[in-house]
Amino acid sequence: MPRDRREIVLECYRAYETGERSLIEQHLSKDLIFYSPPDPGINLDTYFERCWPNAKLTGEFKLKRLIEADDEVVVSYESTKTDGSRFCNTEVMTFDGEKITQVEVYFGWNLP
Repeated sequence: MPRDRREIVLECYRAYETGERSLIEQHLSKDLIFYSPPDPGINLDTYFERCWPNAKLTGEFKLKRLIEADDEVVVSYESTKTDGSRFCNTEVMTFDGEKITQVEVYFGWNLP
């Protein structure tokens, strides 16, 4: 039975909260393409080089939106960093089966 894609996405955010890279690795396709303003179209290896170090700075995520539509899951969240600063973003994760093949990050703003 296929896994719930929303639960897979939640595990990816837990990986950042706990620093457990294996939680996210199991869900990302070898062919992952990651998009964000500073990282337009990077591959899996580059994603782990550039983005994964942020796990050390992440305290928690509070999901505000978690919507599954066709092969995508859309997530909006507020996050608190380990230094106490806060921000919000929206991400779109595209799936092929149970693997995330693409991530698009849309930066929000800093929160008080």
